[in-house]
Amino acid sequence: MQRYYIGIMSGTSADGADLALVAFDETKKGREKTQLIGHVFHPYTDTLHSRVTRLYQPKGDNIDLMASLSVELAHFYHQAINTLLEKYRITREQIIAVGNHGQTIRHRPEKTTINSVPFTLQIGCNQTLSCLSELRVIGDFRTKDVVLGGQGAPLVPAFHQFLFEERDNDTFIVNLGGIANLTYLPSSKEKKVLGFDTGPANALLDAWCYKHLHKRHDEDGHWAASGKVIPELLACLLADPYFTKPAPKSTGREYFTLDWLALQLNPKWIPNDIQATLAQLTATTIANEVDKLSPKSFVYLCGGGINNLHCYKLLKQELKRHTVNDIHSLGLNNQAFEASAFAWLAYAYDKKIYNQIPDVTGASRQTILGIEFTP
Repeated sequence: MQRYYIGIMSGTSADGADLALVAFDETKKGREKTQLIGHVFHPYTDTLHSRVTRLYQPKGDNIDLMASLSVELAHFYHQAINTLLEKYRITREQIIAVGNHGQTIRHRPEKTTINSVPFTLQIGCNQTLSCLSELRVIGDFRTKDVVLGGQGAPLVPAFHQFLFEERDNDTFIVNLGGIANLTYLPSSKEKKVLGFDTGPANALLDAWCYKHLHKRHDEDGHWAASGKVIPELLACLLADPYFTKPAPKSTGREYFTLDWLALQLNPKWIPNDIQATLAQLTATTIANEVDKLSPKSFVYLCGGGINNLHCYKLLKQELKRHTVNDIHSLGLNNQAFEASAFAWLAYAYDKKIYNQIPDVTGASRQTILGIEFTP
């Protein structure tokens, strides 16, 4: 009987959950070792989206909302698992474990004047999900890395290294989620694998679009393409200290907010020009980091942001010295890519494989991330 792992990924765009059904063949290497069997996307309703994004900013009812929403998301993930199993006619007995990322609502990996100790918080109660689904769930992947002094993010570079263990060229995997992050896989074994968040991608673009058009996202980037970049605004945004901070580093939607943007705005600027500037900010901050690490490379784009054709075009313009393609060009499924990473994190947990890279996160040592929950 063929057996599988399920990976669940809810990203900072807060649009829903991607689930990947994955088999791992230990007789093969690299990308051939990972077999994507199936994928479903379970979208958040407008109400659920609103409840999740409310938690990105401090409010008086946060504790009650967080606790109830954590259980609600576990029910949501359970429904999504049922959909996946029914679609591909898979029985529960065939599932080894579920790797659940959860929904990040706070990511504070460094001490601040507000929090005296670093922490990261993902909701979507793993114990509830395990009991409802009657499956083993491996979750809480980020906490241990933070305890060991790391950023707790990004975690997917370990999966990327697993997939691309054999490579002849410098390779980047750039994920355009709510926050953009990259993985640098150098061709030279003497150089370190790196990964970090470069700054905002869909988070600000979507929030600004919703504020003015009442749409969750700027379809194909048409609205941004209708505007013109405001050089003065772009320079102000790029002056934020996060963009010059050395890696390891990570951030979240709670940092790059509309309030952060509002501090730099001039009332005379029109909304679509501001959207055009935010798109350019994403492209510029990614390209700056890629250029620092490699003069010439292969760059593969993934994440929901690759559907923003305007951003995609800007990135290709900014990365002229590099070969830029999307993840589909490698025969990989973009929608299932991050969810597959969390299936692998659960697989690595079971196989006692190090599933984190200290050079990426800044943790004091290598370790195996994850906590097991049983029905």
